[in-house]
Amino acid sequence: MASKDTAEHAADITSGYTFEGASVHLGASIIGGEIHKDAAVRLPLAMMNRHGLVAGATGTGKTITLQVIAEQLSSHGVPVFLADIKGDLTGLSTPGNGSEKLLKRTVSVGQAWEAKSFPVEYYSLGGDGMGVPVRATISAFGPLLLSRVLDLNETQESSLQLVFHYADKNDLELYNLADLRAVITFLTSTTGKSALEELGGLSKATAGVILRELITLEAQGMDKFFCEPEFDTGDLLRTADDGRGIIGCLELPTLQQKPQLFSTFLMWLIADLFAELPEVGDTDKPKLVFFLDEAHLLFNGASKEFLRSIQATVRLIRSKGVGIFFVTQTPKDVPADVLGQLANRVQHALRAFTPDDAKALKSTVSTFPTSPYDLEEVLTSAGIGEAVVTVMNENGAPTPVAWTRMTSPVSTMGPSEASVVQAIVDASPLLTDYGTPVDSHSAFEKLSGKTNDGVAANLPAGAGSGRTAPTPGGEENSDRPMSQAEIDAEARRIEEEILGRPSTRPASVPQMPEQPARKQPEQAPPAQRTENNTEMRDFALKAAGVIGSELMRGLFGTKRRRRRRLF
Repeated sequence: MASKDTAEHAADITSGYTFEGASVHLGASIIGGEIHKDAAVRLPLAMMNRHGLVAGATGTGKTITLQVIAEQLSSHGVPVFLADIKGDLTGLSTPGNGSEKLLKRTVSVGQAWEAKSFPVEYYSLGGDGMGVPVRATISAFGPLLLSRVLDLNETQESSLQLVFHYADKNDLELYNLADLRAVITFLTSTTGKSALEELGGLSKATAGVILRELITLEAQGMDKFFCEPEFDTGDLLRTADDGRGIIGCLELPTLQQKPQLFSTFLMWLIADLFAELPEVGDTDKPKLVFFLDEAHLLFNGASKEFLRSIQATVRLIRSKGVGIFFVTQTPKDVPADVLGQLANRVQHALRAFTPDDAKALKSTVSTFPTSPYDLEEVLTSAGIGEAVVTVMNENGAPTPVAWTRMTSPVSTMGPSEASVVQAIVDASPLLTDYGTPVDSHSAFEKLSGKTNDGVAANLPAGAGSGRTAPTPGGEENSDRPMSQAEIDAEARRIEEEILGRPSTRPASVPQMPEQPARKQPEQAPPAQRTENNTEMRDFALKAAGVIGSELMRGLFGTKRRRRRRLF
């Protein structure tokens, strides 16, 4: 590129990335092989609710990019939520180390570097890891999202929707796995036969499959997640006393054991925010920016209805001030209908070692606006911490494509000391609300005859239980959880009872590798709960394809109890 062309290119980028409002400084442009720190690349805060994509091969710098953006958003008073899969993002809690190499890089991109730490709230799924336990009730999760976790096919998913419909109609609260098991077992029992016939779309065979998957989920320890107290997504929108946005960091030490739950849980958070937040239109900065990591897990094998729900949520939630950034390896991991709504792009290097890689590279290049760069060459030769960027400017138009040397975090690149994270968790005010599990009166108690206002009080012996192991005398022992052998025996018994034939279930449920024990925060007493907390939202009827009409529970079939606070 000639000198004059280089100057013109730099001027185009400088002009294209100059905004009136506040922005996130992403880095300096690279033109003609040289870094031009005066041609800075930025992302306007006002456009971050137009969503985005951070992509690139493993080891190219995606996690550091998330850290850089999260730091600056927090500094602008914008709360952030992200998942910490490798534990590296705990470094946000510790000021960075200004080494000579780091400072040389920051000077080259025009970054005024100063070591800082940031306000972080650490979360864990059901207490699985170091962080404030995050839980969801079965009812809140809804049939569509739960079907993803259970890996049900579309027919089984439709049947599960009927079960939720029946529970809604009959005031059977589904708070935990035992509640859902109790309702399904009741519907397939002699007592519930007439109710099952009225539903019309739920067979005993399908009910047996769903029950079997529920028991497998319980064996994996997910009863710790599907219970109360339910997490209030309003807690993600908090700011610190100094005005900085709090960074919510979900710690995932056992992601590989339950990746489907992780990705579906993130979608539940987004769906709940969509249902609860008011419309705000265009604002100077978003209310929350949400980074959805390992995005391919969300879409692999998803049903058409699930994909439609994701597309609708992404399209509509931006008017409520929430920006969503999908994080994955290549844009092809995201369906076209969703990808078309991601206005901001940070594309790190790609590898082209195989024919499939080469095809993915060409597909990625085709999604960028035309530019003077040879993007195929840039994307295969870009170094760690470099990316190709284009964003939406304040007028709603794409900015020029910019090969960018990214800025560096001012907090620690890598994990903080475990003692630092533990101290933050122990001091969290959220432990008062979420520290201790709660077992409210719900479908299990009503159907097992522990109250007189339930639908039925005489289920088959043992139906819907499974919370704890029976003692030799037949009484429930609330102090000892079921062993693996007892879970398997209960699963086979339920299948044989429902289907009227010998069980085909294997003798044991595959076990996940045990994880090293982690120190857990001290548990605070649960908040006082009252009967009026069980009030439900009104329902709206909708058509449900081949299974007839059912009750609509939001875009993902989700439903909430009364909230603790207003937004």
